[in-house]
Amino acid sequence: MKDKLRLESLAVGYNGKPLISDISLSVAKGEIVTLIGPNGSGKSTILKSITKHLATIAGTVYIDGKNMRLLSGKDIAKKLAVVLTERVRPELMTCREMVAAARYPYTGSFGLLTDHDREVVERSLEIVHALDIADQDVTAISDGQRQRVLLARAICQEPEIIVLDEPTSFLDIRHKIELLEILSDMAKNKGISVVMSLHEIDLAERISDRIVCVKGERIAAYGTPDEIFSDETISGLYGIENGSFNALLGNVELSAPMGEVRCFVIGGGGFGIPFYRALQKRGIAFAAGILQPNDIDMAVASVLAQTVLCTEPFMPVSESLVGKARKAIDSVDFVIDCGCPVGDFNKANADLLSYAREKGKKVVRSLKELSEAVT
Repeated sequence: MKDKLRLESLAVGYNGKPLISDISLSVAKGEIVTLIGPNGSGKSTILKSITKHLATIAGTVYIDGKNMRLLSGKDIAKKLAVVLTERVRPELMTCREMVAAARYPYTGSFGLLTDHDREVVERSLEIVHALDIADQDVTAISDGQRQRVLLARAICQEPEIIVLDEPTSFLDIRHKIELLEILSDMAKNKGISVVMSLHEIDLAERISDRIVCVKGERIAAYGTPDEIFSDETISGLYGIENGSFNALLGNVELSAPMGEVRCFVIGGGGFGIPFYRALQKRGIAFAAGILQPNDIDMAVASVLAQTVLCTEPFMPVSESLVGKARKAIDSVDFVIDCGCPVGDFNKANADLLSYAREKGKKVVRSLKELSEAVT
């Protein structure tokens, strides 16, 4: 597959001093490549160097196999559109006029819009759900609305490549998802290549074809989401010491509560996760069980619980493990019944709940009851 964008031995930085060197990567037609990494690592510097907002220190940027330095500004604008984080505040310009300005590579000397140009402007506004604010002054809209208008302007350019620096900044969760769905549709159905930076690594994992990890003087890692999103790689990239990255769920868990175990959580099937996190938030150390290793609860319990009692997958629970669970229940202040349905492989958990009640242990069955139990 022919590369739409290629970086060859690129060095980027400021005032002739390299911040990141030896950047070599390529972006194919219709591919989404996302830069992730800690604040100040150089993600924006790389993107601004690609788009010529910053001069490169060494190396070459190629568009369709052509050295970008040899292309005119108008030729580049027909190939590449940019959405940066700087807040654009043009005076006396409506959102529609701001989007329409992106048609300049296609207009004649007088900059007059054709009927086709106007159709492209309206379609671009419609794609980002901004037709309702099209006639408002750009300075009168919210940051989130402005971000959508900037994306509409980039779309209006009809580029082959879009470069975006933190495009989800200032957006609420609904508009984050909508924006990324727009980019995904443009990539997959229209063959537009997307290069962007994101802070939300869970979204980066879900939308990207390849991930660039930026940290230090070199690219720290480069590969598919499956290759990049491991506990070890993400924790190392962001220097996570207190807490951990959960590769299965694509999110970060805070540090496990320490101290004497006060609670035994009987969960499974994802029913325990809200309780594990509620206990962590309150600083209450807990044990969890009896879980199977392939249970989604394990992804969180394994990092937040002091102890997790785990059985073999799809096998009856041994009497020895039940005995350990009963011993754990004997030593705690209360037990949480997360409400997980009981079947052949986890019926031991129902027996544990009966045991807890026989022993006079308080059994909590909701987050509200948990709040009341620990206040």
